[in-house]
Amino acid sequence: MRGYVTLPIVIVLAAIVYIYCTTVFVVIDGWLGLSTAAGIANAGALTALTLMAVVTYGMAVFKDPGRVPASFAPDIEDPESPIHEIKRKGGDLRYCQKCSHYKPPRAHHCRICKRCVLRMDHHCVWINNCVGHENYKIFFVFVLFGVSACIHSMVLLISSASHALQKDQQQNGESFNKSYILCGTLLCPLTVALSILLGWHIYLILHNKTTIEYHEGVRAMWLAEKVGNVYRHPYDIGFYENLVSVLGPNFFCWFCPVSTNVGSGLRFRTAYDIPTSRSPI
Repeated sequence: MRGYVTLPIVIVLAAIVYIYCTTVFVVIDGWLGLSTAAGIANAGALTALTLMAVVTYGMAVFKDPGRVPASFAPDIEDPESPIHEIKRKGGDLRYCQKCSHYKPPRAHHCRICKRCVLRMDHHCVWINNCVGHENYKIFFVFVLFGVSACIHSMVLLISSASHALQKDQQQNGESFNKSYILCGTLLCPLTVALSILLGWHIYLILHNKTTIEYHEGVRAMWLAEKVGNVYRHPYDIGFYENLVSVLGPNFFCWFCPVSTNVGSGLRFRTAYDIPTSRSPI
């Protein structure tokens, strides 16, 4: 259930604390020194990145991803909704039998949360929550700050280790080596995994897709090609407009830990809207 502290959340927080403390109090202090300008600057930068990552992580854990109103019902005669999502079989409007209500466009039922989620991307076990319309930006910003903090820590770790090898320093002996090895063992796969995740979601944002819609689009593209048609993702309205729809209209707030997503999550602009310059409600 959303908001509960689970084992994966404890593991994430423990990894953050260990990597941060090792980088600051072992790597930076042992290499640059925490009393030097370079040491203070690097420790301050890493602290800021880590703090932002922890804050956005907490927000992603506790923020509701978007709940479908009980009164929602699609209006098939609404001229401002040029397309309506239907079931693959039968062609009926999408209706959730478990929640007993219609599904808005891009909404899906999460079997773990046991509810429908607006613009659902996926259920993330590491935050014990769904990633949806209301917390997608928060999740994305968390991954961005997480990657930035990991890369900064990795650069410091590699630079410090290279410097120690060149100078043949053996300070702190065995404990020094163990700290470096364990921190590097955690950092390497974590940095790679988060970087891949960040790249994946940058691609999704630029094309205004969710993870679910990407996989559905692969099948739709294959079916369209079989009959000689070309499939186009209906919610792809251009790179800049796609960015705005997720990160918000204010460029200076794109990477702030606030939810400034456009719209209510019940209706979205599509490539078929006329005129295309109109904003979603």
